[in-house]
Amino acid sequence: MGGSLLPVYRSRWRPGPPDIENVKRWTTLLAELGQHYEAALFQGREKHIQKARAQGKFLARERIAYLLDEGSPFLELLPLAGLGGTTSSPGGTTVGGIGLVSGHWTLIISNVGTEKGGAVDLPTLQKSLRLSEIALENRLPVVNFVESAGADLPEQARVFIQGGAIFREITRRSREGLPTISIVMGSSTAGGAYVPGMSDYTIFVRRQAYAFLGGPPLVKMATGEVVDEETLGGADVHATRSGLADFLAENELEAIHLARQILSRLPRPTGAFLPLSAHPPRYPPEEILHIVPADPRQPFDIRELIARIVDDSRFLEFKPLWGSTLVAGWAELYGYPIGILANHGVLFPDSASKGAQFIELCNRQRIPILFLQNITGFIVGRQYEADGIIRQGAKLINAVSNSDVPHLTVIVGASYGAGHYAMAGRAYRPRFLFVYPNSRIAVMGAEQLAGVMEQIQRQAAEKAGMPLDEAQAAALRTHLIQEIEKTSTAWYSTGQLWDDGVIDPRQTREVLGLCLAVVYQQPIQSENRYGVFRH
Repeated sequence: MGGSLLPVYRSRWRPGPPDIENVKRWTTLLAELGQHYEAALFQGREKHIQKARAQGKFLARERIAYLLDEGSPFLELLPLAGLGGTTSSPGGTTVGGIGLVSGHWTLIISNVGTEKGGAVDLPTLQKSLRLSEIALENRLPVVNFVESAGADLPEQARVFIQGGAIFREITRRSREGLPTISIVMGSSTAGGAYVPGMSDYTIFVRRQAYAFLGGPPLVKMATGEVVDEETLGGADVHATRSGLADFLAENELEAIHLARQILSRLPRPTGAFLPLSAHPPRYPPEEILHIVPADPRQPFDIRELIARIVDDSRFLEFKPLWGSTLVAGWAELYGYPIGILANHGVLFPDSASKGAQFIELCNRQRIPILFLQNITGFIVGRQYEADGIIRQGAKLINAVSNSDVPHLTVIVGASYGAGHYAMAGRAYRPRFLFVYPNSRIAVMGAEQLAGVMEQIQRQAAEKAGMPLDEAQAAALRTHLIQEIEKTSTAWYSTGQLWDDGVIDPRQTREVLGLCLAVVYQQPIQSENRYGVFRH
């Protein structure tokens, strides 16, 4: 696609008094985001950190920094997994993300050995499985900094059964030619020992790395044998006797250098799309905080956001005069061609049909699709049922479900009901999904849900011939609104791993640019085949 041939979107937004209050709300939301990110940087108590330092160890995030190519970006993924939980700090006992290593886009996983010994609780397990899925879908090599005590024993009932998938996925990626390089930096116990055991390449750090299915206490209890860690499963044992260690490093820097050397020998992806050049948007990203409402109940023109994300603010809109509540069109982002589907109101039959056709076209052109969600759902009512809203909505969901090109999703406001599904929500497996701090995700809005439940109560009381307890109904309504408000926030969503991260709206272009660089490493393929459409 020739980006310079696309028409420039001329912004109609002008600053006004309401923007001041909106920016104030955004400032509060972004301060809260900063606080959560600060909490996610926690890497254990000071005494554990000092102990690691005394042993010559780096911390989890430092290891990633030393591994990355100079000047490489690092897109941290799921940094707030488990937010609001009680088993670990936000993000769990693992740091994960994507960056350049020896010129390869690489998924990097680093156990936080200074927090609970890197033991795996439920959020950490769920995060690890999602990171593995991202590596497989995007055909990325993996570097795994291993320092884990295995399953968090108090959490064993919640992690044991699912935990085996971590090892299965390592070998499935290996089968696809996607190697895992495990750098064992500390203790790798029980299930943790199978991570290097299943990896394509292993690097052990002398007098620091240990791997055993059962540590000295378990060996003594099970067999009566008294043995120390080094003799049982130290780096020298695995390098000279067991064969588990492929490389033996004297320290962590040498181990990281070996990993970079291994990656430098891997073949480059074939068929990668390399953009020639890219012009920044004509409008500054700071204006996004003026344009996108901090309150997702307030409407705005989604084209104004698109103009502050895409190259040179150029956007070729598809069917601009039909199905107007779903904006569709083509653009480029950092030189990468994309199709865009963006909500501009509730979905009507015509907008759903338009979306399905546009998805077919993008699959025919073999370009990724960016979904910008701000949707309260599909229109309801007698007229629209007769006009085929179910049939047309099903057509759109069919197209999203069977589309082969990569999908990227950003929730920029509301994400309610079947609209969440139709716009490539989590269950529809977009390659990446991010949310703004103002976003709301639920079956419906809190007020609507409480109102529906109250109507059901009234109908039930009427059928039973009994008066409705108004005080009780009001109390239940208040409780429901509070509960739905709490469980539909961006913070709740990201804590439940419904997304891959909460992002500052001003960084949307950079985040999406890195994601597109990753997905365009492989040729975009599509069979353009779908289930039966109800035309």
